[in-house]
Amino acid sequence: MPPQTNKPTAPAVRDPDRTRRRILDAALKEFSANGFAGARVGGIARRAKVNKRMLYHYFGNKEDLFREMLRDKLASRGQRFHTFSADLVEGLPLLFEQNHQDADWVRLLGWESLQTSGGRVQDEAGRRARAAATNALIRRQQAAGKIMAGIQPEHFHVVMTSLTIFPVAFQQLTRIITGKSASDPAFRRDYAHFLKQVAAAFRPQRRRVKTSGR
Repeated sequence: MPPQTNKPTAPAVRDPDRTRRRILDAALKEFSANGFAGARVGGIARRAKVNKRMLYHYFGNKEDLFREMLRDKLASRGQRFHTFSADLVEGLPLLFEQNHQDADWVRLLGWESLQTSGGRVQDEAGRRARAAATNALIRRQQAAGKIMAGIQPEHFHVVMTSLTIFPVAFQQLTRIITGKSASDPAFRRDYAHFLKQVAAAFRPQRRRVKTSGR
């Protein structure tokens, strides 16, 4: 029997991009579960299966990580938003579905609201710029006849956000009011249909041309 030789183990190949991705995804989970104040770097490291030293190497500190996670999430949501933003009224059910798929993001917004108490939030200037861009898009769609004229774009933006985020943000109220969970496929189907009905109210009203009988 030939003697056994101990072959050297090949060193693990590091993938910085994949590691960063794992940390960002873990940070969203930790911050959405506990808010910024309650989140722990150790908890994020455990979720990402990295040590804290590596986390600090990639992102500096907890605040820097939160800021980077926020920008990353806003960028990905912005990309998905553009897939149905050509017609914001028609896109209401799709925006609701996006929020349903992004429940961690919705919870994070809830924590942010509780912990900032009306004060400034992380990357507020950048987020205001994104909101202003959506308001400008609403104005263009009003000019193109897709959204009723006379509605203040900022108010339509608030309504659009409220309609599509409330069932996910306040799941206990959704269940109490409707008897169904916001994640129930039947509720999601019925609510998407409701949003289509509501959307019709934001379309320009077509004037009927009266014809005189002879």
